Amino acid sequence: MKLKVVEQSRLWWSVSLALTVAGAIAVVGCLVTFGTPLKLGLDFSGGTRLQLQLACETPQSQPQCQKPIELADVREVLTAQDLGGAAVQLLDVNSKAQDRHIVAIRSQDITPEKRVSLVSALEAKVGKFDPQATQIDTVGPVLGQQVLSSGVMAVLLSLLGIVIYLSFRFQWDYAAFAVIALVHDVLITVGVFAALGWFGGTEIDTLFIVALLTIIGFSVNDTVVIYDRVRENIAQRPDGPIGSVVNDAVNQTLTRSINTTASTLLSVVAIFLFGGSTLHDFALALIIGFVSGAYSSIFIASTLLAWWRSRPGYVPPKPRSPSLSDAV
Repeated sequence: MKLKVVEQSRLWWSVSLALTVAGAIAVVGCLVTFGTPLKLGLDFSGGTRLQLQLACETPQSQPQCQKPIELADVREVLTAQDLGGAAVQLLDVNSKAQDRHIVAIRSQDITPEKRVSLVSALEAKVGKFDPQATQIDTVGPVLGQQVLSSGVMAVLLSLLGIVIYLSFRFQWDYAAFAVIALVHDVLITVGVFAALGWFGGTEIDTLFIVALLTIIGFSVNDTVVIYDRVRENIAQRPDGPIGSVVNDAVNQTLTRSINTTASTLLSVVAIFLFGGSTLHDFALALIIGFVSGAYSSIFIASTLLAWWRSRPGYVPPKPRSPSLSDAV
C-alpha cells in the first residue's frame, strides 16, 4: 500500500496545529504560574540542590533502611523549616521501590546554617544520613541565566546553520520548509514539557537543551533523505506533477525512515526505563522529539514543499549543476 501524503496534507497539518496549540496553552499556563515558558530547574533559575542518602552500611543503621523514605515526612520537615515550596524527589538505590533511601531537594538558595538545621531535622525524622554520599550543588541566578541564554543561542545557531546548508545543497524553499519542520518538532517537545511542568512540576535542565539539539539533528537528517529523493525524481520527471513526485519520494524512503526511527527509539526507550532518574526526562524529550521528527519529515516538510510548488504561476528554479557536495 502506498501512502498518499499530499492528498491528505490538510489532515497532517491539522494534527500538527492541534498539538502546537495545546502546547502553547501549556506554555501560557507555565508563564502564569512560574513566570517562565517552562518550569526552570536549578541549572537555569539558580538555587540549591541537596541530595541525602540513608546510611545503610553498618548493622546499627539497618533498621532505618528496612523501609523507604516517606515523601510526606520530608515535606513535613521542609514546611517546618520554611521551605515548603521546595521540590522533593525520592530516588532508589537498586531500582526497587522499597530501596528509596535517597532524597533530592531543590530549593532557593539555602545558607550553610539553614542547611545544617535542615539535615538535622530530617535525620531526626527519617534516620541518619551517610555524610560521604551527601551531594550539594549551588547555582547563582546570574550564572543560571547565562546558561539559559547560551542554550537558546545554541538552538538558534543550529537552525541558522541548517538553513545555510540546505539553501546551498537544495534551493531556498527546501530550506524554509525543512526549518518549519524542525521548529515544529521543537515546539511539540517544548509544549509537552510545559504541560508536564504545569501539571506535574517537571523541571528542565541543561540536558533538555542537549535533547533539543539532538532532535534537530535527527529530524533534519530524515528530511534531507526525503528531499534528496524528491530532487532525484524531479530530475527524472521534470514535467511530472509535483504531488505525484513527492508521494513517490515519501514511499521510496518510508521504510528507511521507519527503520531508522524505530532502531533509535529502542535505545532511547531503554535509557528512559533503566537509565535512572537523572536521564529520565532527557530520554523522554528524545522520544517525543524523534517521533515528532519522523512525523514532520514524512507528513509536514514533504507536503509543504508540494503545496508551494503546485501553486498557480509557480516557476521552478533552474537546476543547479552537480557539485562535489551532491556527489558526496
